[in-house]
Amino acid sequence: MLVTGVIAGIAIGGVGGVIAVSSTKSKIVACANKTTGAMRYSSSGKCTKTESKVSWNIAGTNGTAGAKGETGAAGTNGTNGTNGTNATVAITQLSTCGTGGTSLCKVGAVGPGSGLIFFVDYNDQYTGFDYLEAAPSSCQGTGKSWSSDIAHSLVAVNGWAARAVGAGKANSAAMIASGATSYVGDTSGAASFAEGSTCGTQTDWFLGSLGEMKLMYDNLQGVGGFAADAYWSSSENDADSAWYQRFTSGIQYFDVKSSTYYVRPVRAF
Repeated sequence: MLVTGVIAGIAIGGVGGVIAVSSTKSKIVACANKTTGAMRYSSSGKCTKTESKVSWNIAGTNGTAGAKGETGAAGTNGTNGTNGTNATVAITQLSTCGTGGTSLCKVGAVGPGSGLIFFVDYNDQYTGFDYLEAAPSSCQGTGKSWSSDIAHSLVAVNGWAARAVGAGKANSAAMIASGATSYVGDTSGAASFAEGSTCGTQTDWFLGSLGEMKLMYDNLQGVGGFAADAYWSSSENDADSAWYQRFTSGIQYFDVKSSTYYVRPVRAF
């Protein structure tokens, strides 16, 4: 006899003995007397020849798999996200560069002063100009001192602000207007040379700041006909010295103002 499930108890030989049945999956064996039908629990799982073995709490074999259910209905599609906004350039590129002013102004393009554009203010960070142009090599100066008077000081424009991009024009004007009689009109001076330039029929040239000269070095690598030497900037270091940009190693350093280096004028437009 095969019994599944949980059996509450088994009466043995008409006596009120009860066997607790475990809820585990262990097989339970009882022996039934073939003559009297009395049953006894067999802890060993064995019965005598005069008894029949009865086992239960045995798991049956797995049934066959049921038929596959029908496919459910398709879910609804999600909604599309909204399109992002197009990026815009902060400034409008002006068609004033190249031969005849027929191409867009960009780094490396020929500017209105016949030199090369070395900076474009795409992010509209600077007031008053969108481009910086380096004068052509035919207009650069050689053997120019920052000032023939080493005590010629521009303390008012000294410091980090005077080294920034956009500071060159004001620096250069301050150098000439400072009132040092040994400098004003001194054609050996770097600022006087730069501001006196008329390259490309332009007359708004100046001596670039240290930051502007660094951009010139970085963005005109291998072009522009630069000398393998140092070029003055209009950024002062102290009363006796000013900053220059080397066009060999890219190093920026300062020297006494009476030292002579190259000058490459800059214009902003």
